[in-house]
Formats: sequence, structure tokens, C-alpha cells
Amino acid sequence: MTRRHCVIIGNGMVGARFAQEARRHDPAARALDITIVGAEHRPAYNRVLLPNLLSGAMRDEDLILGDPGWYASHHVRLRTGTPAIRVDVAAHAVWTGTGDAIGYDHLVLATGARARVPAIPGIAAVVPEAAAGVTALRTIGDARRLANLAVTARRKHGRIAVLGGGVLGIEAARALTARGTAVTVLHRGGHPMARQLDAPAGRALATAIRATGIDLRLAVEAVRWEPGRGLWVRPAGSPGAEPGAEPGAELVRADGLLVSAGTIPETGLAAAAGLRLAPSAAIAIEDALTTSDPDVYAIGDCAGHPGAAGGLVQPGWEQAAVLASRLTGAEPRARYRGSARVTRLKAAGIDLTCVGDAFPDVADPDFEVLRFEDAGRYAKLVLQDDRVAGATMLGFPDAAAGIVQLYDRDVPVPSDRLALLLGRALPAEAGGTRAPAALPDHAIVCRCNMVTKAQLRDAWHEGATSRPALCAATRAATGCGGCGGDVDAFADWLSNTDPVKPAKEAILR
Repeated sequence: MTRRHCVIIGNGMVGARFAQEARRHDPAARALDITIVGAEHRPAYNRVLLPNLLSGAMRDEDLILGDPGWYASHHVRLRTGTPAIRVDVAAHAVWTGTGDAIGYDHLVLATGARARVPAIPGIAAVVPEAAAGVTALRTIGDARRLANLAVTARRKHGRIAVLGGGVLGIEAARALTARGTAVTVLHRGGHPMARQLDAPAGRALATAIRATGIDLRLAVEAVRWEPGRGLWVRPAGSPGAEPGAEPGAELVRADGLLVSAGTIPETGLAAAAGLRLAPSAAIAIEDALTTSDPDVYAIGDCAGHPGAAGGLVQPGWEQAAVLASRLTGAEPRARYRGSARVTRLKAAGIDLTCVGDAFPDVADPDFEVLRFEDAGRYAKLVLQDDRVAGATMLGFPDAAAGIVQLYDRDVPVPSDRLALLLGRALPAEAGGTRAPAALPDHAIVCRCNMVTKAQLRDAWHEGATSRPALCAATRAATGCGGCGGDVDAFADWLSNTDPVKPAKEAILR
């Protein structure tokens, strides 16, 4: 294969993963010469774990993905602080903010997404600059600003307002309350996480959120942010008017505002270059991950593929692996067919897992729907042909773990449906228990990176004899972080069942 120059725009979680996967197949850089340009002045880091900075559970450096020296040692040119400002597909060149042009044979767009900023007076003009006490949460810099706003709020016995009751808004709010910050979450819908939950599940989640000390207000919309005072809101759907003149408007006093109203695919470069966009406003791609230009590819949140849910890291990483296989020649016919949809809410005290499609047509006889609900807990299981088509599990961690395994493997479920829903009838081959010894080798421990029990055990036997070493060797717990406790359990189990043998020299002494 002739050595070709591949330029990656975006040094985020997906762009960096593509470079790593490419070098895994092409360690000597014989197939691909790689250049990465990224706007931020730091190596790639895990944006999914930004709420952990707010809670104090992690530091900035804990989010860095791998060794910053990896790029140079693996023949990858990394240009941080270098935004791409224009793509010329005819000339096969990328123009950067530093005034130079970089030629390419292959161009990989991994530009991600940006925060959606509602057109609300006092907000749209300041995000993402974070002036006047308003910020989004997309970068480490955003997290620092929000943390500083929270410190100010605590000193004044005030609070932070969070606009948006989706996954990120809830996780950020919970992280702030963990540090003693009073938080009000304002959500336009009738229940939080409406994209993933039906109304009964949403009500149960609202109860769980309030139980953590968060002030959750539903069915309200923001009208205006007033720096130094707070956010004016009104009932959702009410006629527009200025807050001071509208009888139904009220002021939610807050010292800072986090805008968490969803994301928009970052497609400005692609659109300006004439690349075709999908109906979702993301860059249209095929299963080969090609755009409308055969030498330009798109992966991650900026890419529009019907089998990839936005806002999750797993699809982007799977796309990166497929594209690396194709461009290095390791597997030229590799295709991306879509990713399984599993969402976990990472908020202390709330155990929520959403799987597949939990919104079937109830009139369709092909679907079997089971529900269970009590105070603070909710479970819904959707079956089709005796297989898991979707599930919502709030407060049932053991059942969730096994149902996810059944969903991943697409195997028939046990006949005792109620026991299955409650986590009491999960077969061992489906991973019906979280105890490492009882899990089958094929059980997936880390979904973001699809790491199995067998891979963890093999890595241990090859010398990765600690939790950090297991994570480095397999990438487990480097995505959303939700499997961190499971990896800890595996490290403890392996240390007891296969302890590290002392070196021969030590024995002789």
C-alpha cells in the first residue's frame, strides 16, 4: 500500500481513538502518515467525565486519554491550539487558524458537537464565552468556570440553575450538590430525560432526583437571564411576554446558570466545503463512513448514521475502529452497521440504565411489554421474539446488568418474565450476576470499549496486575466510567484467585 497522508480534524475522544486504532494496525506508519489538528491547547481528554471535575472526584489530568507522549512516539503529529478554519476538497487541503494549509489524501472529520444555546435574552449572547455567570459544559474550561460559579454561590448561600433535565444536566446537577452547592434544575418537558424515558419512568426518576436534594422544576421554560439575580421562567407553552409584564413569570434566584439544552453537530466546515448533510443536520455518511466526497470521512457526533445515537461515545469509538481498519488496509471491506443503544445515568444515588427501544407500538402484537413500579423504582422490559428489544431499569442494578448482557448477545430470555424483570432469573450465560467468578468469559464488563471478562483476565495474566494496569491494557473504564466498580471487583477477584507471584530474585533472597 502506498503511504498516504491522513489529516484528522478534532482531537477529541473520537479523533484520538481513530489515531490509536490506526497505529494499532499500522505501528510503523507505513500505510498512513497522520496529522491531528485540534482547537484546544491540550491533548485529548474524556468529556464524558466532566461532571467528575465538578464533584471533586477527578482532577483535570485524570481525564487525559492515555500518555500525552504517545503521539510523538507513535509517529503522529499533534497540533493543539490549531483550529481548522476551512476545508478545500478540490485542493485536498485544510486551512488552519495559524495561516497554513495542510494537504491530505484522506480527511477525517471528528469535530463532535457544540452546546445548543436557546435564543433567550441574556443567554445567547454570552455562551460559550461564559460571561455574566452563564456557561455550557463541553470542555475542561467550561467545567472550571462552572466550578468557580458554584464556589461563589456557596459563599453567598445562593444556588446554581441548570437549564435542561437531560442526562448531562442531571449528572452535572448531582455533581454540584455533592460539593454542597444548592441546585435548581429547570426542564421544559413534563419529565426528565424524555428522549430515553416514558412518563412513568420519568416520574420515578424525578422522585429519585429530588431525593438527592436537587430542586427539580418541570414544565417550565426560560424567558430571560438576569445577571446578578437569576433566571425568569414561566409555564411551558404560555404566550410570550416580557418577564416583568407577564403575571405568570417568576424569578428563580441563581448566582450562575448552566445551559444544558442538548447539542448540535459541529458541521460548519463540512457545510462550507459543500459536503452533504443528513436530515439530522449531521454530516451524511455511508456504512463505509464516507461523506459525499470519497476522500473525506466523518465519525462521532458530527456524523449522521441511522444506526448511531447521538451523545454516546461508543458509536464514535466503533466508527473509529472500522475506519482505521479500512484506511490502513487491515480490513478494507469493514463496514459500520450501527451500535447497540445503552445509556447509563452517572449520578450518585441514582442507578438508571436505558437499553434499546423502550417505546414500542403497544398495539403491535409482536411486542411483549412488562412493567414494575414502586416508590422510587421503575422497571420496563420490551421483548420481541423472546429477545430484549428495549428496557428501562431504575433502581434495579442487578437486573440491568443481566438484561444488558441479554441485549448485547441477542439471546432468548428466560420464561419467568417477572423474575427476569427483578433480576432473579437471569441465566449465568447472560451475566445474571455481577460477581466476577460467576460471569461467563463472553460477558461484557465495559460497554464503551466492549471489553469482556476474558480480555480482563488475559490482560492480568500478561502482567496488568492492578486496576490502572487493567484499564490501560484493555481500555476498560476509560469511556463513561460506569464500569469502574466492576473493574475494581475484577482486580480484587483476580488478585485473590491468581495473586501476583513474587519475582524469582526475591524468592532466592
